[in-house]
Amino acid sequence: MVDRPNKPSALSSTPGLPPQAQVSITHGSRKVTAVLPTGESVEILLYGATVVSWRDRSGAEKLWLSEGSKLDGSKPVRGGIPLVFPVFGPPPPNHATSALPQHGFARTSVWEFLGKSTSESESSEGGADLSVKLDFGLSSAGLSEETRGAWGYKFNLIYSVTLSKGSLGTSLVVTNDDERPFELQVLMHTYFRVEDIGKVTVTGLKGASYIDKVDAKKEKSEGDGEVKIAGETDRVYTPVAGPGAAVEIKEAGKTVFSVVRDNLNDVVVWNPWTEKAKGMADFAPKDGYRQMVCVEAGSVRGWQTLEPGDAFEGAQTISISS
Repeated sequence: MVDRPNKPSALSSTPGLPPQAQVSITHGSRKVTAVLPTGESVEILLYGATVVSWRDRSGAEKLWLSEGSKLDGSKPVRGGIPLVFPVFGPPPPNHATSALPQHGFARTSVWEFLGKSTSESESSEGGADLSVKLDFGLSSAGLSEETRGAWGYKFNLIYSVTLSKGSLGTSLVVTNDDERPFELQVLMHTYFRVEDIGKVTVTGLKGASYIDKVDAKKEKSEGDGEVKIAGETDRVYTPVAGPGAAVEIKEAGKTVFSVVRDNLNDVVVWNPWTEKAKGMADFAPKDGYRQMVCVEAGSVRGWQTLEPGDAFEGAQTISISS
């Protein structure tokens, strides 16, 4: 059942019905929060449709958010899950995106909250597990005049964030409403919170080709079964097993996050380390790189061409260990 964004939350807890997810819009209609009856929660800013918090049932935060990040819409959020579209990184010269800022405009545009839907699935432990899906929309009509001038295609984006017991899913549907084809890149720039980067390894990348952006964008092949972060890291991998095979973040040998992708062939692994963290004004604390690692699902090695009337969909599901 889809609820109107302004529907009173009290109707979600009608006597006689099982507990339902509670969804609220706060901070001057700038943030959407959902809480499951079991305690899991997620917070999404309408600015950028940026997920800024994801907590498990015990209240433990799973995403890293810079203490210096601006949450007032004045600049992109440093942390959480910023959404990259239609270009990843600095736009290439002589391309349709060349007038856009780094990582495009999705993360700096104000999205519309389209509503929520809930569903139940049978739990392996018996009973039912509840999930809630929050939908956000952005179209070319909602862009600033400056952004439309920089990238003049007509499009429609639907971004969905699904909170479930033990997992968080994000999916993006891009529809080309223009009379011309356009090229796009998309990335879900997830900042994972860890206890100690020195104990972290990323698995599921063995044999993958990757672009090493720290080493003059050289193309290399990953020979290790476990990728360790021991310095500035900025790599764009294409895992050989495909999107359906999990990429896992382990800490002290234990899996803490598992990322499964759908139609997103690439995985970016990023950590700024000491010097780069010092050079970013919105990165705080400066040693915060020790408590985070970015493992980002996307389609960024090359371009997806979307013909008029066609749609592209990509998604990720992040599971946490119990």
